[in-house]
Amino acid sequence: MNSDEFWMSRALKVALKGFGKVGPNPMVGAIIVKDGKLLSSGAHVKFGGPHAEINALKKIQFQAKGASLYVTLEPCNHYGKTPPCTNAIIQSGISRVVSATMDPNPIVSGRGYARLRNAGIEVIDGILCEKAVELNTAYFKHLLSGLPYTILKIAQSLDGKIATSTGQSQWITGELSRRFVHQVRSEVDAVIVGIGTVLQDDPLLNVRLVKGQNPIRIILDSRFRTPPTAKLFQIPSPIIVMGIAGEGVDRQLKLKQAGAEVIELPKADEHLSLFDALRVLPRRGINRILVEGGRKIATEFLKKKLVDELIVAIAPKIIGEDGISSFSSLGITHVDEAIHFKHLHIERFGNDIHLRLQVQ
Repeated sequence: MNSDEFWMSRALKVALKGFGKVGPNPMVGAIIVKDGKLLSSGAHVKFGGPHAEINALKKIQFQAKGASLYVTLEPCNHYGKTPPCTNAIIQSGISRVVSATMDPNPIVSGRGYARLRNAGIEVIDGILCEKAVELNTAYFKHLLSGLPYTILKIAQSLDGKIATSTGQSQWITGELSRRFVHQVRSEVDAVIVGIGTVLQDDPLLNVRLVKGQNPIRIILDSRFRTPPTAKLFQIPSPIIVMGIAGEGVDRQLKLKQAGAEVIELPKADEHLSLFDALRVLPRRGINRILVEGGRKIATEFLKKKLVDELIVAIAPKIIGEDGISSFSSLGITHVDEAIHFKHLHIERFGNDIHLRLQVQ
């Protein structure tokens, strides 16, 4: 690891101070170095608050003549919720900026670098780029595709069953696994389930077993059958119910009266369009979602290639052939057509084993 990579790795660690606090903005870390010595560090720690570069410069009264700035994302050069970071960098006397990656946001992309170079500052880009992108996967995903980063969670037995033949599923996995799921809920912007899960389990979908912020709860409900008396409405966290345009007008009204936001979407094969459902979410600041529904919704997300990450919690139990499988038919007839995963991470939670993977 050379010196630039060393200091950038430090900046990436600093960026984690913004975890769960800055969405939908990215986590960013900044390190200021001169003559091989650390002068200051800063992170973006609050949505709408000062950026990482500004927080680092504040600690040294914006006096950084001849110093190098290591930042995990291209500095901005526009007025948004805060002034341009490039102005403060130039005025501070910094002579060299080392960045991990260009910002994919079109109002920033390349313009921050150009402003700094025009001011005579040396700019180096691409140091530990892959790690920087991984740090903000949801941010990059929604800006490059218009869709949120989607995590699919499955809790199953050793033989791949999520419930018994009667639909009973509480609890296949143990308490530590359930606590982990609540932790993941606290780290995403929204949790999505289908109407079947609401009618079958009447879940709360909030954060109870750990400390953290409740996610927005989203129900995919083609015909707006979600009961206004569901337990979901007992929690003050926002609820969005998505269904087919024109369906259940009276039921839509009752859901609105109960406090839900109702979103009508186009129909696709007698169901609502999953693509359209996800596409509207980043406009509401929802960039990272957790899908917790049953096998129908899990299968549809995989079929439509809308899953970025898969979490499988496996309990040391066997339910048998008459149990309900994790997935229904994916239409795969050849092994080469199977959905492949990468970056396998294995962790134990009590007696359960968790697999965390990314779709290739």
